[in-house]
Amino acid sequence: MKTPIYFSKSTDACDFIFKSVGSEVRLAAPLGLGKPNILLNQLYDRVSADTTMKLRIYTALSLALPSVKEELAKLFFEPFALRHLGTNYPHLKYSQAAIRDTVPDNIAVHEFYVQAGSALKSNHLQRNYQSVNYTHAAENVLRVDVNVIVQLIAKSGEGAKARYSLSCNPDMTLDVVDIYKENNKPLCLVGVIHPDLPFLGGEAEVPADFFSAIVESPENSYELFALPRIPISNEDHLIGLYASQLVRDEGTLQIGIGSLSDAIVSSLRLRHQQNSRYVAICKHLGAVKDAQHSVFEKGLYGLTEMLTDGFMHLRQCGILKRHVVDETTGTRTYVHGSFYLGSKAFYHWLRTLPEAEAQGLRMTRVSKVNDLYDPQETLLRRQRVQARFFNTTMQVSLLGEAMSETLTNGHVVSGVGGQYNFVAMSSELKDSRSVLMLRSYRFDHNGKRTSNILWKPCHVTIPRHLRDMIVTEYGVADLKGKSDEECVKALLAITDSEFQAELIDTAKNHDKLDKNYQLPEEFKNNTPLQIAKTLGQSDCQQAFLRFPFGSDFTPEEERLTLALEKLQADKKKSWQNVLKKILFSNAKPDEFPAELKRMGLAVPKTLKHRLYQKLVLAYLE
Repeated sequence: MKTPIYFSKSTDACDFIFKSVGSEVRLAAPLGLGKPNILLNQLYDRVSADTTMKLRIYTALSLALPSVKEELAKLFFEPFALRHLGTNYPHLKYSQAAIRDTVPDNIAVHEFYVQAGSALKSNHLQRNYQSVNYTHAAENVLRVDVNVIVQLIAKSGEGAKARYSLSCNPDMTLDVVDIYKENNKPLCLVGVIHPDLPFLGGEAEVPADFFSAIVESPENSYELFALPRIPISNEDHLIGLYASQLVRDEGTLQIGIGSLSDAIVSSLRLRHQQNSRYVAICKHLGAVKDAQHSVFEKGLYGLTEMLTDGFMHLRQCGILKRHVVDETTGTRTYVHGSFYLGSKAFYHWLRTLPEAEAQGLRMTRVSKVNDLYDPQETLLRRQRVQARFFNTTMQVSLLGEAMSETLTNGHVVSGVGGQYNFVAMSSELKDSRSVLMLRSYRFDHNGKRTSNILWKPCHVTIPRHLRDMIVTEYGVADLKGKSDEECVKALLAITDSEFQAELIDTAKNHDKLDKNYQLPEEFKNNTPLQIAKTLGQSDCQQAFLRFPFGSDFTPEEERLTLALEKLQADKKKSWQNVLKKILFSNAKPDEFPAELKRMGLAVPKTLKHRLYQKLVLAYLE
C-alpha cells in the first residue's frame, strides 16, 4: 500500500509530475468537467517555455463557452459569461491555443470528442483528432503510452477520515487504471480536489492510495463549469413529443444533451403530470406506431454515459423510479452514469441529495454503461429491459445510415462518443430500440435551406445494417427489419416537402423505389408553415415552453435571447428579412428600457450602436 504525496499548491504537483516521468509528458485528462484547469495550465506554460520538453495531451470535450465574434452578440454574451463563470475562472490554455492554431511545436492536443463546432477552423485539432468509440478510449490511452493522468476529484471529511471520489468522471479513469495494472505499466495519477465538486460514492469512491499525489489548494475554488440552460424551439419540442411516445413504462432510458434531449424530458414530464393534455396534443399531431401515452406507474431506470439535468427533472417529477438491484451488494440503483455535466442547479442538486437518494445514483465506468460485455453480462441484460437509447445526429441517408460527427469535407464537428455503442447495444437487447433524432433541414452558409435527409452519405457514423428509428419534426420513421424501399418511403414521410420530389427521383434512378411510386398526399405538406399552423390550432403553446426547466438568464436576458435568436434565423435566410423587420417596426426605446440597458444600448453613442438599437427593438417587438 503506497501513500500519496499531498500538495497545497499546483506548482508543486507540476514539479512532481516532471520529476516522476521526465521531460516527455504524455498526459490524459477526463472529458468534460473533470479537468483540473489550473494544473493543466501550469503544465502547458512550463512546456511552452522550454523547447527541450514535450507534452502530449489526450482528452475529450474541453469545455468553453461559445466564442462570439459579432459585436452585437458580444454585447449580450460577454456580460453573461462573466457572471456565469466568475472573474477567476481558469480557461484552458491548451484548448484556446489549439482552437487558434497557436500550439507550440513541442505540444500536441489529441481529442476524441470536441465541443460541437469548436474545432472546425482549427488545423491542429483536425489533424490530431482521434476517431475512437468512447468505450474503447481507455485502451487507446494504453496504446499511446500515456504516463500521467490528472483529474478533478471531490473530498469528504478531514484527516484520517477523509474520503475521495472521482465524482464527475469515473468513466475512463477506473478502466485505464485496471488496464495499466493488467499490463504492469507505471502510471502517475494526480487528483486535484475541488471544494464544490459533488461527492458521489459507489464505484466513484476510491481510496487515497489510488492516487500518486493529491492537491488541495484554495486556488482551485473557482466556479465549476456549468452549461447555460438554453431555449427549446417549437420544432425541437415536436421532435421531443414524437420521441417521448416511444418510451415504455418500466423501461430503460438513455438520452444525450442539448435542446432535443431537453425536449424529450419536457414531453415525458408533460405525459406524466398533465396526461390528458399530452394525449390531446399527440392525437392532434397524428399517430405514431405503437405509441405510449400512459403515465409512468412503475417508472424508468436511467442508463446513460452522460448524466445531465434531464435525469434530475425525471427523478423530481416521479418518472425515474425503477430500480435495478446488484445481486452481489444488494444496492438498488435508479440511474447509472459514466460522467456528469450540467447546469448550476444540477450541481446543487447532486451536492444536496439526501443519503437515501444519493445511494440510488451511481457513477461508474463507461465500459459498464456503454456496453454489455462485462463479467455481469447476464445481469445487465436483465436490467436493461425495454431500453430506449436516444441520440442526436446531423444527417441521415434514405437508406438509413447516420452521419453524426463529420462533415463532407472531413472536418470533425464533435466525435463518435458513445453513439455507436448504444446503437449496437440496442440491437443486442430484447425489445430495445435505438432512436436517432434530427431536424429535417438546415440553412447552409449561404442562407439556403438544405435537407438533412439525403441520398448520398459521407463519413458514416451508424451503418445501414444498424438502422432503427429516426425522428424529425414531421414524425417517426421505423426502419428496423425493413427493406431498402420501405426505408426510403418511411424517411420520405418525415422529410421536408421542399426536398421530397428530388429525393424520390434519385431513389427511383437508383432502383430503390418503384418507378410508379407516388408520395401519399398526407406527407406532401411537411413545411414549417404547416407546423406553425398546427401548433397554433392546439394548446401546444402552453405546453411547449421555451424555458421549461427555468433558465440562467434574467427576465430581460430571456427576452433578448429569443429576440437575438429570431434575428440570427432571419440573417441566415436573407438580410432582406432583417431590413423589412426594421422598416416596419414601430417599437420605441421607452418600451424596452431594461433590455436596452442590459445591452448597453439605452443611449447609443455611435451610428453603429444606433443601428444595433433599432435591430434589438425590432426583434423584441
